[in-house]
Amino acid sequence: MAVNWGGLIGVVIFYVIILAIGIYASRKNKGKSSMEDVMLAGRNIGMFLGVFTMTATWVGGGYINGTAQSIYDTGLIWAQAPWAYSLSLFINGLFFATHLRKQRYVTMLDPYQIKYGDRVGVLMFLAAYSGEIFWSSAILAALGSTFSVILGIDKTLAIIVSTCIAMSYTLFGGLYSVAYTDVLQLSCIFFGLWLAIPFAMTNEHVTSITETNWFGTWENKYTGVWIEGVLLLSLGGVPWQAYFQRVLSAKTPRYARILSFAGAAGCMIMTIPSFLMGAIGASTNWNETAYGQEITDSNIVLPLVLQYLTPQVVSIIGLGAVCAAVMSSADSSLLSTSSMFARNVYKRIIRPNASEREIIWVMRCSILVSGTIASTLAITIDSIYGLFYLCSDFVYVVLFPQLVCVVYVSFSNTYGVLVGYFLGLILRLGGGEPLLGLKPFIEYPFYENGEQLFPFRTFAMLVSLTTLCVVSALFHYLFTNNILDKKWDLLKCVTNIPSEEDERKNAFKTQNGLTVDVGLSMLTNNE
Repeated sequence: MAVNWGGLIGVVIFYVIILAIGIYASRKNKGKSSMEDVMLAGRNIGMFLGVFTMTATWVGGGYINGTAQSIYDTGLIWAQAPWAYSLSLFINGLFFATHLRKQRYVTMLDPYQIKYGDRVGVLMFLAAYSGEIFWSSAILAALGSTFSVILGIDKTLAIIVSTCIAMSYTLFGGLYSVAYTDVLQLSCIFFGLWLAIPFAMTNEHVTSITETNWFGTWENKYTGVWIEGVLLLSLGGVPWQAYFQRVLSAKTPRYARILSFAGAAGCMIMTIPSFLMGAIGASTNWNETAYGQEITDSNIVLPLVLQYLTPQVVSIIGLGAVCAAVMSSADSSLLSTSSMFARNVYKRIIRPNASEREIIWVMRCSILVSGTIASTLAITIDSIYGLFYLCSDFVYVVLFPQLVCVVYVSFSNTYGVLVGYFLGLILRLGGGEPLLGLKPFIEYPFYENGEQLFPFRTFAMLVSLTTLCVVSALFHYLFTNNILDKKWDLLKCVTNIPSEEDERKNAFKTQNGLTVDVGLSMLTNNE
C-alpha cells in the first residue's frame, strides 16, 4: 500500500502542535522540584481543565477503536467496556474520590503502604502496573492499526513514533503537560469522529443501520460471562492511578467528586460515534468498496470506515481524532505508572533518603521503561478490545478488594491482605488467559472445550475479599484479646508496632500535608 503523503504531513503537523502545547505547559513546572508539582500539578487543577483531562484519560484509542471492533464482532449487547468504564467513574465519585482527596495522598498506593507496610505496597504496585501497561498497549495498538490503514505506514513504526511523542512531553511537563494537551485532544476526538459519521452513513455501499443486526445475539449459556464482564469493567475500573492522579490533583474534595461524575457523563457522550462507526462497519458491503473484500481483522473496522467510506480530507481529520485519543490516554498511563514506581517503590523501598529531585528523575526514567514495554506488547498482541478488557482483569481480582478494605474495613491488616492477595491471584491465573497464552490449570464448573463459562474472575475477587476480611478479623481478635502474645505479631501490624514505626508513618503523612489527627486515626485502624 502506497504511503498517503498528504495524510502523513497532516499527522506530523498535529504531533508538532501537541508537542508544542506539552512543552509550553511544562514551563509551569520550571524551577519546581516538588513531587506534588510534577505528579499532581500542585493540586491546582480547576474544574474546566479537570473535566477535560478526566474524560480524555478514559477516552483513548482502545476506547474508540475497541468499541467499534466489539460492535462489529459481537454487537451492541456485548460492547460493555465503554458504558461500564463510565459507571466505574460514577462509583469512584460516590465512594472513593472524596475520601482519598481529603487525606491528601500523592498516589493511590499511599494508603496501602501507610496501613499495611511498604512491601505490601509493592505487591499492589505490581497489580496496578500490569493493568496500566495493558491499557497503554491497547491504546497504542489501536493507533498502529489506524496508521497502517489510512496512511499506509508500517504499524510498528507508527507505534514507536507515537510512544516517543507521548513520552517526550510527559517527561518534563508532568501532569500540567498531560492536562493541557488533553483539552486539545478531546476536542479533536469529538470533532473528528462526528464529522465522519454523516459521510460514512450516507455512503452508497452502506445499508441503513436500522436494517442490520448489529445489536448482537444472546445465548443463555453466556449469561454469567456477561454479568461478570460488567462487574469486571465497572469495579475493575475503580482502582486506577490514572484516575486518582486527577482526583488527588483537584483543588478540593468537592471538586474531586464533581470531576468523577462529569467524567462519567463525558465518557458516555464520547462513545456514541464509536458505536455508530461499528454499526456502519457491520452494515457495509465491503466487497463493493475500494477495499474489495470482507473484513478479516476487526481491529481495523474504525480506520476502514474512515478510509473507504468518507472523503480523504475527512478520513485524515478522523485519523487526527484517533491520534488525539491515543495521546490523551498514553501520556496519562505513562505518568501514572512512573509516579507510583518513583514514590511508592523507589522512595519507600530502595532509597528512603532520596531527594525529591532524584525521585523526579527516577520517574522520568520509569516513563521511558513503561513506554518501551507498552509499545512492545502493542506490537505483539493482536486484539485491541482484548487488551482493553484485560487491563481491568487483574485489577478487578486483586486491587479492588484491597481498595475496599483499606478505605472501609478498619480492622483489615497485613495478614489478611497477603492471604487474600495471593489466593485471589492463584484462582485468577488458574482460569487461564488465551490472550497471553496461559492455559487453565483449574477447570471451574461449566468448563467446556477449553472455555471457562463460570464467572471465575468474580469468584476469585469475592474469595479474595472474603479471605482478607476473615483472616484480618481472626488475627485482630487473637492479638487484641491476648490469646496470642504480641511477640508473635511478626508483621507488626496489629499490636506489636514499635514506636519508631509510628514515628515513620506519621512522618510520611506529615510530609504530605496531613494533619496529626488523620495520621492517628489511620494508625488506630490497625490497633
